[in-house]
Amino acid sequence: MARRLAALLLLLALGCLLGILVLLLGSGDTRGPPGFKYGIVLDAGSSHTAMFVYKWPADKENDTGVVSEHTMCDVEGPGISSYSSNPLAAGTSLEHCLNQALRDVPKEKHTGTPLYLGATAGMRLLNIADPQASDAVLRAAAATLKMYPFDFRGAKILSGEEEGVFGWVTTNYLLENFIKRGWLGEWIQPQKKTLGAMDFGGASTQITFETMDTIENPRNEVMLKLYGQAYKVYTHSFLCYGRDQVLKRLLSKFLQAESYQETVSHPCWPMGYNKSLLMSSIYDSPCTLKERPSLALNTTVTLVGTGNGNLCALHVSKLFDFTNCSFSHCSFDGVFQPKVSGNFIAFSAFFYTVDFIQTVMGRPVHLPSDLKDAAETICATSWSKLLLKAPKLEKRLPDYCAVSTFVYLLTTKGYSFNNHSFPNIAFQKKAGETSIGWALGYMLNLTNMIPAEKPSSHKSMLYNYWVILILLFVVTTLTSLVTAICLLRHSKSSII
Repeated sequence: MARRLAALLLLLALGCLLGILVLLLGSGDTRGPPGFKYGIVLDAGSSHTAMFVYKWPADKENDTGVVSEHTMCDVEGPGISSYSSNPLAAGTSLEHCLNQALRDVPKEKHTGTPLYLGATAGMRLLNIADPQASDAVLRAAAATLKMYPFDFRGAKILSGEEEGVFGWVTTNYLLENFIKRGWLGEWIQPQKKTLGAMDFGGASTQITFETMDTIENPRNEVMLKLYGQAYKVYTHSFLCYGRDQVLKRLLSKFLQAESYQETVSHPCWPMGYNKSLLMSSIYDSPCTLKERPSLALNTTVTLVGTGNGNLCALHVSKLFDFTNCSFSHCSFDGVFQPKVSGNFIAFSAFFYTVDFIQTVMGRPVHLPSDLKDAAETICATSWSKLLLKAPKLEKRLPDYCAVSTFVYLLTTKGYSFNNHSFPNIAFQKKAGETSIGWALGYMLNLTNMIPAEKPSSHKSMLYNYWVILILLFVVTTLTSLVTAICLLRHSKSSII
């Protein structure tokens, strides 16, 4: 009798396991898996444009942590601000990546896919230098975007503060610091501190972080309400402190130091490297306009690398003004900044610079002194030795001495990171499989995918029921198996 009962219980257990398998395979839902929604953002930076295609489950538009990077495409050629004399070419340059988007987004989703273009510091500079040319470039880009079957939502120039805040939103959204789904489908506020975000582009650099301190300059304060939680965020964007503009400003300093001679020494370039440049390529930016000499801009000057790390650092430090501050505390150039606190993610050129130090130069970067020592080592390395180490990076290789020195001075003397706070900076390109930058935060904001109030849990009720049902099946199965085993053992002992 006991054996028959045990056999029945085993059959029941197998039936329960089969039921769980059926549930997991989703055979009970004849609708099939939910489809995806898509969004496209063109990040029109100063040095190049990148297109990001994002996707998220169609039935979870307001969920967190569900938007992911589907694909991305680097637009060939320079940033759209470089097409000021030929605006139509700015639009044409985008076509290759937009054609890729036609393939990446399912055809039936094209008309419902929002498409945005956001331009950053390169276009901010062009707008200062020539507003009409800036408008013409944006119109040309918009005209091209409108030719495609997507839901074009506009092309605009982001302010530096928008760029900083959207980068901060992207970072903390991807790391689920705002809100996340629990394993039963309920909303959970993880009570984790947000991370600060540091961006280093071609024409500007941004620092953004949550703070409890008083923000003395209202221009640097942004109040956000995300998922029912209030955040007081400090942000500032430094125009002309992006990688490319810093290098131009340095060239101008070297020319000034040697009275614009035909041949000028360049202490930040490696020994054995030299290059001839037109003056116009240095003084074509508002960032160097004040130092523009009276010489004809079609004059050629030859710069010769001397690999002098100390002299390079001296010239780089002159790019910052640490003397004037009308607040209780400033970073540089008279800009208020509260004390940095918490963890940070540094991306864009921050990441590429530190990655070069770690992978090519084989140097760890844990403390400010590591960054300083690495910069000095790069500056002291000859051009021939650098080429042997990284032949594929030949185009950018001469500038790693200057950029590494700049990153060291910016983070330590500028932002006041020290031995205690510097290790809290993570130099990263991505969070998971998604690129860190302002583009995702921009799309999330414009599609209202991060509500100000905490979302209700009614969307997850059906999900909860399935989880509870599966748990009941598991409990029933385990109980049946344990009972069957006990009965079988009892039956065997009775026979003995």
